[in-house]
Amino acid sequence: MDSHLLPFIIFLIAVTFIPLLSSAAPATPCQSNCGSLQIKYPFGTSYGCGSPRFEPYIACKSNQLLLTTHTGSYLITAISYKDSTLTITPSAMSTCNSMQQSPNLGLDWASPFQLGPSIFLLLSCTPPTSSLTIKGSPVCDPSSTHLCATIYTCPAVVNLGLPLFPPTNTCCVYSPANFNSKGELDLREMKCKGYASIASFQDSPTDPSKWMYGVTLKYTNGGFDDYYMNNKCNTCEDSGGICGYSPPTNSFLCICNSGFNATTDCYNNYNPVQDYEDLIGTSTSLSTQKIMLGLWVGLAFYIAA
Repeated sequence: MDSHLLPFIIFLIAVTFIPLLSSAAPATPCQSNCGSLQIKYPFGTSYGCGSPRFEPYIACKSNQLLLTTHTGSYLITAISYKDSTLTITPSAMSTCNSMQQSPNLGLDWASPFQLGPSIFLLLSCTPPTSSLTIKGSPVCDPSSTHLCATIYTCPAVVNLGLPLFPPTNTCCVYSPANFNSKGELDLREMKCKGYASIASFQDSPTDPSKWMYGVTLKYTNGGFDDYYMNNKCNTCEDSGGICGYSPPTNSFLCICNSGFNATTDCYNNYNPVQDYEDLIGTSTSLSTQKIMLGLWVGLAFYIAA
């Protein structure tokens, strides 16, 4: 072989296979669990994991799965993939054991989340709450005032500037709840100091110390998620992989324990070289393909000469 040809061949091999090595494993590996929560599509633990539509809002930090919005970051304590819901527990939310003044709670309008079937109790409001309205419509549910009387038996109400067993006209059962035009539960606008959100009564409707407190959110998949969930993601997860995507085109990837990213699944017949050829057609820019093609054609002419 011509000694002048060797450096050119080494260069072509590097150009061809270094991208394969760099795509073998993400900088932050995707995880199938975050703390005690199982993580499945469309959620992911970091950039490149799960769905790109959910990635700006969901991340695993210090073994805690967090939802981040324009009003703060909130701990996710439960996920129901069957019902497409998750439960967050804002640190400033009141419970029977701990009541405190709360900042606004909000969701980003562009996010795939919306309020679920939680029951909000607005606490320490300017009485009477029966006159509380939003855009002229009454906010409080008069048929559920017993929930106010129940949670007001908790001694922690004094932390909201209320006496023990305060009058229920300072409490509002806001159900079904909704956010304002800024996507927020604006407590200051409604002249309330705090809120509690009940995700479940836990078969103890008269014992607020046993209620499950949290805000239930629904999530909706977009076209990207529906397509790949039905066609590729189930197969990937069944093979032991984790569903993800390849920036910047966000083409589907199956993250495998072997350290390689596949375009289909992680079964034993996985061929990383073939998968790289697939990736070239889906996630490598057209200009890169033309450059590589030109290099190989140049090599062919060089050898022929």
